[in-house]
Amino acid sequence: MNPRHRESSVLLGSLLLATGSPGAVEPGEGGGAAPPSTPALGRVIPAPASVEPRSTPYRITADTRIRTRGAPGVQEVADHLAALLRPSTGHPLPVEEDVPDGIRLLLTDGEPDLGDEGYLLDSGPEAVTITARRPAGLFYGVQTLRQLLPAAVEERTEQPGPWTVPGGTVRDVPRYGYRGAMLDVARHFFTVDQVKRYVDQLALYKLNTLHLHLTDDQGWRIAVDSWPELTTKGAATQVGGGAGGHYTKDEYREIVRYAAARHLEVVPEIDMPGHTHAALTAYPKLNPDGEAPEPYTGVEVGFSTLCVPEEVTYHFVDDVVREVAELTPGDLLHIGGDEADATPKDEYAHFMDRAQALVTRHGKTVMGWHQLAGARPVAGAVIQYWGYDATSEEERRQVVDAALAGAKVVLSPADRSYLDMKYTEATELGLDWAGRVEVRRSYDWDPATYLDGLPEEALLGVEAPLWTETLATSAELEVMAFPRLPGIAELGWSPRATHDWDGYRQRLAAQAPRWDALGIRYHRSPQVPWPQQ
Repeated sequence: MNPRHRESSVLLGSLLLATGSPGAVEPGEGGGAAPPSTPALGRVIPAPASVEPRSTPYRITADTRIRTRGAPGVQEVADHLAALLRPSTGHPLPVEEDVPDGIRLLLTDGEPDLGDEGYLLDSGPEAVTITARRPAGLFYGVQTLRQLLPAAVEERTEQPGPWTVPGGTVRDVPRYGYRGAMLDVARHFFTVDQVKRYVDQLALYKLNTLHLHLTDDQGWRIAVDSWPELTTKGAATQVGGGAGGHYTKDEYREIVRYAAARHLEVVPEIDMPGHTHAALTAYPKLNPDGEAPEPYTGVEVGFSTLCVPEEVTYHFVDDVVREVAELTPGDLLHIGGDEADATPKDEYAHFMDRAQALVTRHGKTVMGWHQLAGARPVAGAVIQYWGYDATSEEERRQVVDAALAGAKVVLSPADRSYLDMKYTEATELGLDWAGRVEVRRSYDWDPATYLDGLPEEALLGVEAPLWTETLATSAELEVMAFPRLPGIAELGWSPRATHDWDGYRQRLAAQAPRWDALGIRYHRSPQVPWPQQ
């Protein structure tokens, strides 16, 4: 996670989001012609695997219908598409079965190379047809169709159009099966609606995993019936003070449901044995000294630990893992494991042995930060690497050795994919313990070669974490996530052959009118030739 903030200050209260305002451009590289308002076929993010353009487009009109064949999951994708298009086009766009033209969403038993998430999109004068083997592929094809339309399609009031889809064929399959983003709701609490807003932004760029960092020193954010004071006491504050908050079980289920409808799987994280101060305020018997500490509202790390020798600790972990696992349909459960500086090394390994066994017993696959590689990861565990240029060769080697022994790896290098790192010295939000991360640095790296010696088959994909020590509103989340989040999404989806900074920065600039229409605040990096406003 982060050796962070020991020298970082926290920005609280209201904040002028100058970097997200239309006129805010910092000195530096950039410029160039403004991208076209209607993107050509393939001018989307993530870059498609292959594109074959042709000159005859399709136009959505008042007569357009959306066709399905009633297969499970297809109706939901069709309804999602209709809900996206109706407000801005003003067209009825009825969803019907066996429509010969219009926008067609079709599942096929053929095309085995498409896998579970790939799709074919074919656009011509009579129809736009999206074909996939699974509903997820149809959903991702719809996100491509959405980006092929003018940005005004994102408006929630009727716009003049025209609504033209460039002609041709897109064949698209993701490079990696894990394409994630993490949201820290422990340092600052974010409501269900705020999380849903972020989910919608992730879905646009074909991410398929929402990792929720639910617990930390500053707050415990998920209800656990067997340990109720985790939320009555442990959730009562956040960084800088304030009310804090938590999700009831029904609220968490609603986040899971909403994400699943957009083909994202939720991975809950219960960080331990460190980052546990909020739990210790609620239950001092979990603390090595047996005392209840005062709630913590700062940003230092590494000072808290569960009491590893005591059996009550494992009753606690068992109950929490069981209840969170019951709420979570997905396969993964993240147990943190980072920055456990207050836990003796031998006790850390013992704790992780027992915690992993409990996750496995409750039917989930263990996921943990890369410090887990220095203990004894169970077979098939997923290790999330957050190291950066300053990370020791020993830590890197431990991750590679764990992968050679059968572990899987998700890459989240802090100086590439951590969305809370400052863009430049002038950036008001965020931290800079891993360095400053402008848009090009965030995009211009290859996951396949990042960790020397990592077996290709061990690499599941990439994730963009967003830590919230300095972020308290949706607008603040967005100005740090955009424009870097789409680049991490492209690294996870697009084939290596499409990776090209000069081309990407043009496609990225073309997203700006779409973000404006969606009300997304973003940093107008001088490295990107944004449209004039």
